[in-house]
Amino acid sequence: MTAAPKPASDLAEPKVVSIEYETETPVRYEQEGPVAHIIMDRPRYNNAQNSQMTYALDDAFRRATDDDDIRVIILRGEGKHFSAGHDIGTPGRDLHKSFDRRLLVADHVNKPGAELLYTREQEVYLGMCRRWRDIPKPTIAAVQGACIAGGLMLAWICDLIIASDDAFFQDPVGRMGIPGVEYFAHAFELPPRIAKGFLLLGDRLPAQRACDYGMVNRVVPRADLLETTRAVAAELATRPRLGNWLIKQAINHVEDVRGKRTAMDAVFHMHHFAHAQNDLTSSHALGGLDAKSMAAANKTQAGQS
Repeated sequence: MTAAPKPASDLAEPKVVSIEYETETPVRYEQEGPVAHIIMDRPRYNNAQNSQMTYALDDAFRRATDDDDIRVIILRGEGKHFSAGHDIGTPGRDLHKSFDRRLLVADHVNKPGAELLYTREQEVYLGMCRRWRDIPKPTIAAVQGACIAGGLMLAWICDLIIASDDAFFQDPVGRMGIPGVEYFAHAFELPPRIAKGFLLLGDRLPAQRACDYGMVNRVVPRADLLETTRAVAAELATRPRLGNWLIKQAINHVEDVRGKRTAMDAVFHMHHFAHAQNDLTSSHALGGLDAKSMAAANKTQAGQS
């Protein structure tokens, strides 16, 4: 009797790529009494988020959540900018590297075609951001300089945003044919028509305008950013722990009843349809653009040389 043929594998051979991390500690964790500071520490690359950083952020948020002495969490970035977004061009870009996963999502490196990015981003972008949004302790983003694309996702998962007067917010991924970053909160953080302009034009949104639209809580001089954030955190730390958590849950629930979670799910699939279209038409999921070309286009649009 002839044995039945084995089915062909539908998995791909993982790519072997060269990854050069400039640091083994892309995130610092510091404690000041009841306040934890989680600090993105890739200033050489404007705190671009590779997977190394994303998993380190998750470790830091877990550490702060598990420590009963911590009442408030501050998220900030070392250097000139809060975050230039997802890493699409540094030597430490680790798209094809496996990590110990935090969600019930399979490893991505052996998935073929569009399934690779779809699987990875369910974990490191959409899934982790949702985890961090639901942390039971108040979170504050202290934003200076650029907060671009993936940087928006980190600021938006925080309960409060305090920005320096030189900060700006931007999601220019429309240049790639992509309808905004994976954690799609644009139309909840901004009025719909403003959100359309923000995405269609990809313009920089200055901190004060973001505050006027309700996306930012306070705008302060750059020199005062850390001390102002510390003062707000100190006040929150005096409030009842359970009360802070219930307030977070209440507002998050209202957002979700308004459709935030379901809208985000829908746009995540549009986002990955755009990646797949780019692969088919340009053989590049980002439409042939990388960090250098995106930065140059952004500077040109902003009138900088």
